[in-house]
Amino acid sequence: MPEPFTLLAEDLDHPEGVAWSPVAGCLYAGGEAGQIYAVSLDGAVEQVGDTGGELLGVTLDGAGRVYACDCGRCEVVRVNPRTGTVEVYSAGAPGQAMIEPNYAAFDAGGNLYVTDSGETQEDNGCILRVAPGGETVVWSRDLPRYPNGCCLSADGQALLVAESYLPGVSRIPILPDGSAGRPELVVELPGTVPDGLALDDEGNLYVACYRPDRIYRVSPDGRAEILADDPQGIALNAPTNMAFAGPDLRRMVVANVGEVHLLVGDVGAAGLPLHYPEVG
Repeated sequence: MPEPFTLLAEDLDHPEGVAWSPVAGCLYAGGEAGQIYAVSLDGAVEQVGDTGGELLGVTLDGAGRVYACDCGRCEVVRVNPRTGTVEVYSAGAPGQAMIEPNYAAFDAGGNLYVTDSGETQEDNGCILRVAPGGETVVWSRDLPRYPNGCCLSADGQALLVAESYLPGVSRIPILPDGSAGRPELVVELPGTVPDGLALDDEGNLYVACYRPDRIYRVSPDGRAEILADDPQGIALNAPTNMAFAGPDLRRMVVANVGEVHLLVGDVGAAGLPLHYPEVG
């Protein structure tokens, strides 16, 4: 088991997305056949929903509802984990149906930024922005090389995006009118396939790589160091998305889409609190 991680939960169906819910006091993760799992901090797993699709990234609103990027349905769906109800939140923008919705992140105003990775090796990915209520526009086409995980910057003035086929991470300024500015490179990671992103409260960026089986920590000045590595891909097996969990956000949980488990560890910092807006 690569330090600092240990096993949290297993017997999930190839989880790719994971997110912490302060409302429910548990984690939510998605499965390869559309399952929504609730996972406690002691590792208990319960299926609380089923979209019938194939889930990638998941995030939550202030009411504790799960927004799941469903690449099987080519939609972002909203799931109420208390009732199991599934509804379509967005299927794309006018003239731009979703191809492969991959990850989503809320800003403080309730806008949901969604990376649509596009078709494999076609460089036709884009980033959509879904206003509260579901109205969707194409927000940026400037990172077309399989945009993947994303997160809001600490000041809320930029979106950080992993571009798997760059490979690396870029920063897109959010301009005062809400439109996208010109992307700026944060870090290149040659020889990798970056997937998920997370920030801690000290400004460090964590990058989970689908290949190789590795997690980087990138300092605010852009220096990348290996946080965890698993050359045999046994525990870290195609790590994808990460979430800081717990009341103090000091436990990092990692989804492993190549396997059936979640890992947990203390990385020596607390996570940057996310936005959980009320979106109606």
